[in-house]
Amino acid sequence: PGASSGQMLDAVERLMAEKYQPQGLGFAYGGQSFQERNSSGDSGLVFALGLILVFLVLAAQYESWAIPFAVLLGIPFGILGAFLGVWLRGMSSDIYFQVGLITVVGLAAKNAILIVEFATALRDRGLSIADAAMEAARERFRPILMTSFAFILGVLPLAIASGAGAASRRSLGTGVFFGMLTATTVGVLFIPLFFTLIRRFVERGEPRPPVAAEVE
Repeated sequence: PGASSGQMLDAVERLMAEKYQPQGLGFAYGGQSFQERNSSGDSGLVFALGLILVFLVLAAQYESWAIPFAVLLGIPFGILGAFLGVWLRGMSSDIYFQVGLITVVGLAAKNAILIVEFATALRDRGLSIADAAMEAARERFRPILMTSFAFILGVLPLAIASGAGAASRRSLGTGVFFGMLTATTVGVLFIPLFFTLIRRFVERGEPRPPVAAEVE
């Protein structure tokens, strides 16, 4: 009680390695335990494919290969917060935490898209890159806080759950709670900076329109 399935499987493996395998005994997983151990190696690949898919969708939307990075660079803040949360609570990154991690990626990207989309529109209207980024962050800050903290408070009961099956709910809730908290309070502050740097880099490489010579 109070431990995740991943921690239980790790304890079984340590017990077998220390006590029974020297005696020539072996073991094999079955059922849900087999599925969890078998899928643990594929989670990184699935996660990478998900990021690539998000990048391709954003590249098609913005018609640029560079601007989507302003969105994707905000995702690591949420991931770092999720891992920090389970580490502080002494939990493992089991399958339930990985599901929550995918949720954090989607919601962190959503927050960044709100700023980047509005900043792009303001830039197209003629504002400078820095002014467009700051104005977008200012205009979208309250909607981001309202939607994000509504979700954060919504998963709080999962993070502090108790009773039968509480370990899986705590693992899922802790990852999402701390991940979204970090992505909202820290990541949102850096999105305008990322947009400014990347947009300047993109526009520096674009050909400038020719200047008409003045004829006297």
